[in-house]
Amino acid sequence: MKKKFLFLLLLIFNTVFSQNQLPIIPYPSQVELGLGNFVFSDKTTIQASENSFEAKYLKEIIRSKSGLDLSISEVYSSNSIQLIMKLPDTINFDKEHYELNISNSKITITSFSNQGIFYGIQTLLQLIPSDKKNEIAIPCLYINDYSKYKWRGMHLDVSRHFFPKEFIKKYIDYLVRYKMNVFHWHLTDDQGWRIEIKKYPKLTEIGAWRKGSMIGHYREQKFDDKPYGGFYTQEEIKEIVAYATERHITVVPEIEMPGHAVAALASYPQYSCTGGPFEVALKWGVLDDVFCPKEETFEFLENILSEVLTLFPSDYIHIGGDECPKTRWKKCANCQSVIKREGLKDEHELQSYFIRRIEKFVNSRGRKIMGWDEILEGGLAPNAAVMSWRGTKGGIEAAKQNHFVVMTPGSHCYFDHYQGEPKNEPLAIGGFTTVEKVYGFNPTPTTLNKNEANYILGAQGNVWTEYMEDANKVEYMIFPRMLALSEVLWGTSNIEKYKDFQDRMIQHFQYFEENKINYSKAIFELTSKISQSEVDKNILFSIKSSKNQEGIRFTSDGSNPSLNSNSYQNPIAITKSQTIKAAYFENGEQKSATIEQSFSINKATGKKISLQNQPSESYAASGAFTLVDGVIGDRQKFGRDWLGFSGKDMDAIIDLGKVEVINKVSISSLANEGSWIYFPKSIEFLLSDDGVNFKSLQSISAKEITEKRGEITIEVKSVKAKFIKVIASNLGKIPEGNPGAGSNAWLFIDEIGVE
Repeated sequence: MKKKFLFLLLLIFNTVFSQNQLPIIPYPSQVELGLGNFVFSDKTTIQASENSFEAKYLKEIIRSKSGLDLSISEVYSSNSIQLIMKLPDTINFDKEHYELNISNSKITITSFSNQGIFYGIQTLLQLIPSDKKNEIAIPCLYINDYSKYKWRGMHLDVSRHFFPKEFIKKYIDYLVRYKMNVFHWHLTDDQGWRIEIKKYPKLTEIGAWRKGSMIGHYREQKFDDKPYGGFYTQEEIKEIVAYATERHITVVPEIEMPGHAVAALASYPQYSCTGGPFEVALKWGVLDDVFCPKEETFEFLENILSEVLTLFPSDYIHIGGDECPKTRWKKCANCQSVIKREGLKDEHELQSYFIRRIEKFVNSRGRKIMGWDEILEGGLAPNAAVMSWRGTKGGIEAAKQNHFVVMTPGSHCYFDHYQGEPKNEPLAIGGFTTVEKVYGFNPTPTTLNKNEANYILGAQGNVWTEYMEDANKVEYMIFPRMLALSEVLWGTSNIEKYKDFQDRMIQHFQYFEENKINYSKAIFELTSKISQSEVDKNILFSIKSSKNQEGIRFTSDGSNPSLNSNSYQNPIAITKSQTIKAAYFENGEQKSATIEQSFSINKATGKKISLQNQPSESYAASGAFTLVDGVIGDRQKFGRDWLGFSGKDMDAIIDLGKVEVINKVSISSLANEGSWIYFPKSIEFLLSDDGVNFKSLQSISAKEITEKRGEITIEVKSVKAKFIKVIASNLGKIPEGNPGAGSNAWLFIDEIGVE
């Protein structure tokens, strides 16, 4: 009877796998399902060298998942898992390629390298359920698998908030499970120096500790007075690097220079332009004090890098290079003498000189440098690789110059952005990046030709921790978005099959629950989208559930939805100002948080609009339509309702469709100087009957914009026009003495209203 029951159970299990894709992430390159199952028991052996790390790793994970304690032996036996290393038949063989073959009697994982075998083990482990039983069955199948991108990374900032050694190992384990292979460790910044340098003990005695931290969002400018800090000893770093190396993870350290250096300068102020004194920064953002490019500074940094190179065997050393204000350099006699001596054009070329000096040293030690895309400014160092974060433009430029690139644009790869409806999410820096958006990312721009595309190494997710005070919040922000990125980088993602990916992803939530990993359940919450009807140009409000659409209930009068509220069937046409609230109900109970969206309808809503300059891809929202979609951006959580322009004006023309009587025109702008977002230096409203010849209606000064906190409304006396033009002038280069001085200002604009 027991045998019949087991047979029936195995038949059902195999049928389920046949009808649904395997719960593997990233999904393999090639999968062929077979017939029958392989059954694990305490008699199953792992055929491999007893000294094999991969075999011992497999044994331990199977024991923790199933309770089965398999033995490791080099002797062949039936009912075994065989780890087989093949001899490569070419010099340039793929170390990550593996084959997994599961038959009724045995499992074989075959590869040219231990790394490939390790990836095969990860795939196998995802097929084994966490179930304490004497026998566990998994389906027979054949997998032939390999990755598309060689850099599949995750970043972690430990400067803004510090995380203990135990969590760093746990973070590496997360990467391992999803076949990521690079851990980018951001170890130094203005708010803390986290790596022990024996030659310069003050870096951790002073630089690793600050007197307090920002609380709430940067815009609130609130601080506590609790001393905060921590650092990793060199022994701890060696332990972590060894831990990662065994698991085929490359640890790439980042030592920031020439900017983001205040923690270092608080320890050794003589390497600044002014001589200090300095304190380790309490506030987030970008600070003016940076390393001074004098000979003693280069000696200081080379000595630091010498110790770093000893600790980290990675080919690349990340040297930052981003967000370096030139304020101090412009007033520094030493800096100006270097510019003159080296025949440099300006401070941007001085930064390039700085990077080249560091690259020359790192290259002399047999390594290469990588930096954020600002290292392109003033000329790219000869052998440097670029990490493109301000969109993909920098990466494209670098690839066209035959430099290797890691794509990490804020639009898709910044995991400090909101991932669900911002009103229902914990505090984040801003932005709006859903799992689905990450899954739709293409690291290789289509504008690159075949040769240029070869320089795209891959991509990574960036985890900046200003608003992640503990490991619990880090986990929440990376999961489950990291799963989407892992499949993108493995090369098997297909945005047209996102629902299939989502179904597989949800099966991984059990693993998170079992291992007490905090993760976002935003995909279970309702999500919304604002669009425009192609037929009548009405604003449409669409609501989506990852479950059953029939469970959505909504109201349009601002009241909270209940089981008796309207059932959502199709996108809601918004023809008047109103507030929509919606929630998901199941079995007579509300199962989701309530989402809320207010609409303010006016004569410009839904009308044709064009932009002279396009917004940054990181803050493009729904493009020009965002400015006339009837939604006024949330100033507290600028997640998805604002258009962001870097160094460019917002120049919009709205076609009202016919001549209208106009009494009032309005526009919203935003300032958050710590994030380099500044109010416009002016806003001008113009009118036209033909869309060609415009007449100025009124111009608003920077002073008035600031006084009105960016909410501008002008009232006029019944003027008539068919076209309205609005120009919000970008501040341009940020002035001295302000956050981000010398860099392009961000201009954030939302709803243009006409009454």
